[in-house]
Amino acid sequence: MSETRSGAQIMCEALIREGVEVMFGYPGGAIMPFYHALPEYPELRHVLVRHEQAAGHAAEGYARASGKVGVCVATSGPGATNLVTAIADAMMDSVPMVAITGQVAAQFIGKDAFQETDVTGITQPITKHNYLVTNIEDIAYVLKEAFHIARTGRPGPVLVDIAKNAMVARTTPRWPDKVNLAGYKPNYEGNRRQIREAIRLIGEAKKPLILAGRGIQLAGAFAELRELAERTGIPVITTLLGIGAFPENHPLALGMPGMHGWVHNNRAIQECDLLLNLGSRFDDRVTGKTSTFAPHAKIVHVDIDPSEIGKNIRVDVPIVGDVQNVLRAILEELPARDAAEWVRHIHAIRDQHLQRQQYTRPDTDMFMPHDVFAAFTRILNERGAYRVCTDVGQHQMWAAQLIDWLRPHTHITSGGLGTMGFALPAAMGAQIAQPNETVWAVAGDGGIQMNIQELATIRQEGLPIKIAIINNGYLGMVRQWQELFHERRYSATPMWSPDFVKVAEAYGIPGICVTHQSQVEDAFNTAYATDGPVLLEFQVEREVNVYPMVAPGASISEMITESPMAVV
Repeated sequence: MSETRSGAQIMCEALIREGVEVMFGYPGGAIMPFYHALPEYPELRHVLVRHEQAAGHAAEGYARASGKVGVCVATSGPGATNLVTAIADAMMDSVPMVAITGQVAAQFIGKDAFQETDVTGITQPITKHNYLVTNIEDIAYVLKEAFHIARTGRPGPVLVDIAKNAMVARTTPRWPDKVNLAGYKPNYEGNRRQIREAIRLIGEAKKPLILAGRGIQLAGAFAELRELAERTGIPVITTLLGIGAFPENHPLALGMPGMHGWVHNNRAIQECDLLLNLGSRFDDRVTGKTSTFAPHAKIVHVDIDPSEIGKNIRVDVPIVGDVQNVLRAILEELPARDAAEWVRHIHAIRDQHLQRQQYTRPDTDMFMPHDVFAAFTRILNERGAYRVCTDVGQHQMWAAQLIDWLRPHTHITSGGLGTMGFALPAAMGAQIAQPNETVWAVAGDGGIQMNIQELATIRQEGLPIKIAIINNGYLGMVRQWQELFHERRYSATPMWSPDFVKVAEAYGIPGICVTHQSQVEDAFNTAYATDGPVLLEFQVEREVNVYPMVAPGASISEMITESPMAVV
């Protein structure tokens, strides 16, 4: 190609070469040359958000629903810093994302120019890698390298900060054929000797357990996980970010462990003699007090990121590699076995605690969150073809506990960073990635207000997202901690909210307010029958807690199952 291009045009063409179809962004001064070039490339869809943080979360939702790299764009200074929370969120949850920011012209960098911020310095700890590009000749290669880093190995966010002078300059582009990064060579296969040792331990174990994490989702190792479980009879626990990796209606499925996991799951971890961690990073919300975690178990940890192995929990057999490849290697040599007696033991613990941990609706006349989720899970799985993006707080835990998750990639949430305001913009990205599916944004009355302005984006883009607000008039999870651990001193947690139905209507979106359990199913059915976005507000009982719960710093052996703090 001999024709010259501006740096901004090279940016657009580089994105197309990487398979980008959509991006989420907000224009401004330093990034303006890119937006000037963008109309020349109609194959690139740009979604105008109302806040840059939402652009980042939308890119996350798109990536997690499509399996592709999400892209977000912002200008320099406040535009770039508004992306920081979403970048950190993507880093914690291993989401492949490229964030492109404009920067002041090279001659002004370091001189406190208008809207200048050292965004590469700010984001260095929360990106896999980042770049400051001041020369047009570097744009094509840097963008190719950025996408390669974002999508390979353990996925994550990469930031590319491009100076305005590089965008307006012109050159004849030279398109790189490949990326050569010395020292960056992710190991995908796993060590054969370690794999054989894992096989030996599986054969010897009397009480084996599988802990399946986000790595299963990222590797697409669903069939391999199921074959491993069924061939050996080993029961499967899924972390918050592993939800959907193993269908919860399977007889070997146990559900979620940890701080708000079921009693029988945590008991199983504490009793097991072999724990197979497949793509989970032993987060503190799973382990509780690390010195007491899985005290009787040999631990096999499979992870593509070697820095995660041994970081939090001692490991007997470390296997660095792509979990799908490692599972295939295990299955090549693994004989069938039977763990039925162990599974029956776990189910007996489950049955013992069935009523005390809230599998079923509590015995009360109040309008409980459980009424909402009981109808929600039934309708979701009857209709199928859905994605659910949850925000952060009590509703997030109820959704994880009470919805029957049967398909991969259907549960999208902010796990590691726990970012309120995540659900609504993430749902935008998921809906664009999966236009033929019903996408739900589920949030509390606190989190929904953090990015509620994105109702305008939803309306402008014609996205048929369904929104469910669990409104209890509090910052519910914080209030729960205040009740249980801070002498019921409800400091700064009671929350007044606007009339969400009227707010939705102001954005041209119909809304329904539900105040009684008898109205719940009709509300969901109306939402499905409505062509376009709908907002449902559920005004539930105010002081309802998520149980079971492990107190912060406590062992997962000690679970609070009811108020006042009954410990089992």
